[in-house]
Amino acid sequence: MPTTRRTFTPEFKAEAVKLVTEQGRSFVEVARDLDIGGSTLRGWRQALDKDGPHAFPGRGNPPALEEELRRLRAEVKRLTMERDILKKATAFFARESS
Repeated sequence: MPTTRRTFTPEFKAEAVKLVTEQGRSFVEVARDLDIGGSTLRGWRQALDKDGPHAFPGRGNPPALEEELRRLRAEVKRLTMERDILKKATAFFARESS
């Protein structure tokens, strides 16, 4: 039976990190108490240190730069496919006219 991936709210993640930073508890201890992985908790702390309150935007609300990057990558992929099709068509018609 497949297991479902657990999701955590940004508030839960921030509170879990607070247990380590403000109460001085170890990553392993907090992770065991919350039934999460120690590396997961360390990743949450790194994200909070790096991005502060904007660390966990969620799946449905990516930061503006990430959304633009996603859109631009999709456009590059589409344009590359169009270019490849045109190259093949040009080569085909060049052979036909010779």
